[in-house]
Amino acid sequence: MLPASFCKEYDLDIRNFGKVLTLNNFMLAQFINREDAGRRLAKVLSKYKGGDAVVCALPRGGVVTGYEIARELKLPLDIISVRKIGHPMAPEYAIGAVLEDGEKILNETEAASVDPKWLKEEIASQKAEALRRGAVYRPGGKMAKPLAVSGKTSIIVDDGVATGLTMRLAVTAMKARHPKKIVVAAPVAPAEAITALRKDGADEVVTLIPPEDFLGSVGAHYASFEQTKDDEVIRLMRLSQSQA
Repeated sequence: MLPASFCKEYDLDIRNFGKVLTLNNFMLAQFINREDAGRRLAKVLSKYKGGDAVVCALPRGGVVTGYEIARELKLPLDIISVRKIGHPMAPEYAIGAVLEDGEKILNETEAASVDPKWLKEEIASQKAEALRRGAVYRPGGKMAKPLAVSGKTSIIVDDGVATGLTMRLAVTAMKARHPKKIVVAAPVAPAEAITALRKDGADEVVTLIPPEDFLGSVGAHYASFEQTKDDEVIRLMRLSQSQA
């Protein structure tokens, strides 16, 4: 277990650890967990504190990171319900993404390499899941509408960016809602994804780790990267609303 003195020195909250951590596996990762990453991002984003801005997180893990940012910056928290379309042979590798309204983005080369029937069914399945999450996660249920962002700064948050497809689709969707500024905030992202996000309309991309140090997967940068459950997302969304 990490000693209390070590946690104090590095501004770590041991109460938020998802599992028992040793000094060794802490030193092999840049972030303790999603909460730690969110608190660190909040410090970099401090210029937006209390401003005319909305934090829009990508479920599920991005909500944990986004909640910490929203809480520290005293901003409202919302979600962008976007689902990754994973490769059939490697589900963690995104070949596309889809929103709850059916808008999608595909890596055309990878999409052409998979069975068209499977891809059509997978897109439909992930769209349905995006719809479910939008209805379940927002306080107010199915009748709840996304928070207004027109003329405001939209801070789009995830717990990390790999291929960048889900975040790119989130940026494209956000542009249609006419915010004053789009800020993408993630603890880590590779250089090619950052370049694509800027081309897609992100005015600012904030990361904590230099893009050249990306380790090939988001989870590799965390000491604890356990899957976030629905109940935790719902709890954080309700808690954020009560703090607004």
